[in-house]
Amino acid sequence: MDSGPALVSILRQGPYLIASIHTALDDSQLIKFQQDLVDQIGRYRSRGVIIDVAALDVLDSFAARTLRNTAEMARLRGAITTIAGIQPDVAFAMVELGLDTGSIHTALDLEGALEYLGEVDVDVDRDHRRPRR
Repeated sequence: MDSGPALVSILRQGPYLIASIHTALDDSQLIKFQQDLVDQIGRYRSRGVIIDVAALDVLDSFAARTLRNTAEMARLRGAITTIAGIQPDVAFAMVELGLDTGSIHTALDLEGALEYLGEVDVDVDRDHRRPRR
């Protein structure tokens, strides 16, 4: 039975995973997304993760916290995370509500996120250590 269009897609792009959230997720869907993403980091030995939220017009406190936790889990699994595509209205609302992404790098769009991971990844390979934040 088809359950409809995918709410999230996780694609492998070389050493990176690109996770696009296509629509607002409820709490249980966010947790499932988190588990799937962290699983795939190990399966594909990914060095970086991009979480693309460009399709979202709202990001509540649970979603923001879950994204921060997901990035920390990814870091513990050896992958650097960046969040791409936070819409202007979402950024405004997050600031007004006192929500943030913690120390997670953010990028304007997917292109910027890939560029960032490429730069950080080169530094890690060259120095054999994690980049400074």
